[in-house]
Amino acid sequence: MSSSSYSLLSNSSDKLDAEISIKEPPTSSSAAMNSSNEALKKRYVQIAFAVILYWFVSITMVFLNKYLLSSKDIKLDAPLFITWYQCVVTVGICAVLGNLNKRVALFSKFPTFKIDLKIARDVLPLSVMFVAMIIFNNLTLKHLTVSFYMVGRSLTTVANVAFTYLMLGQKTSYKALGCCGLIVAGFFLGIDQENALGTLSMFGAFCGVASSVFVALNAIYTTRCLPCVDNNVWRLCLYNNFNACILFLPLMLIFGELTPVFTFPKLFNIPFWFAMTMAGVLGFSMGYVTGYQIQMTSPLTHNVSGTAKSYVQTLLAVVAYSEVKTSLWWISNIFVLGGSGLFAHVRATEMKRTHNTNNNNENNLSTLPK
Repeated sequence: MSSSSYSLLSNSSDKLDAEISIKEPPTSSSAAMNSSNEALKKRYVQIAFAVILYWFVSITMVFLNKYLLSSKDIKLDAPLFITWYQCVVTVGICAVLGNLNKRVALFSKFPTFKIDLKIARDVLPLSVMFVAMIIFNNLTLKHLTVSFYMVGRSLTTVANVAFTYLMLGQKTSYKALGCCGLIVAGFFLGIDQENALGTLSMFGAFCGVASSVFVALNAIYTTRCLPCVDNNVWRLCLYNNFNACILFLPLMLIFGELTPVFTFPKLFNIPFWFAMTMAGVLGFSMGYVTGYQIQMTSPLTHNVSGTAKSYVQTLLAVVAYSEVKTSLWWISNIFVLGGSGLFAHVRATEMKRTHNTNNNNENNLSTLPK
């Protein structure tokens, strides 16, 4: 049972009076056990809800973005515009929740909506990485199949290890590097098999690698820029997306997306804008459901859940689009998933060992004679 479970049990409102517990110990013991079981059941329900919510939002967002980016029904070749609009939706949601934070208790954690240009400038390096990340992420989704999307973006862990060493000077253990090797093997085997099936886009594969690189850089710059917004994740989300809305405008002009957008036959189509808006809402919601799942479980469980979600997403895509895959194609997915899961386990074990060692050293120092 996790520490939060113990906290939940200890804070239970079903506490018995001390006098009753002395006179009737069997009843008191039974009531306490029932209370503990009820609290534990409640905890399991919360964990299951958090995982299901994370899976639903994440998988729905991937399929909806795929529909918007490359569906034959949409036929809008403007991925930058689609991504820009999602950032606008996020800023709009931040504005609404920021103005409700003092009226509705549920939104009390959201910062009051305010744009400080100095903070926006300080966050700009992160925003550049963020914009590059979501551009290449959506281009990967546009040019690769949903079933291959996971493998196409699987080098994030490898890029994270590389940049952690190059930028922060932190070394990675041989066990963790072995897990990275398994991921790399799965990636290249998947590329080979996708090419053999005739469904590989080399540009899409390149975008997948670029997306992995910028996801890793985005994580590092997020750590650096959080102090600029008083370590408030939602405030960082606001400034990041505000900057992105501005950065996308010249990019759309440079890549000639204004003409396709203004000549788009469904520009005033309500279902199209509903789908666009829902994609933006889901994009914003990913920040919440990710944090909620980590809060209800742990970072390691979140990684395991994300890995399992990716495999389910792949299976759903294969079934939904009636795709036929080879055995080696499936093996490449297993390599990627296995390597990612093992990497998370190895890093968690190493962090726990380091934490215990530091605690033992502190205890030993405190017991030394003065």
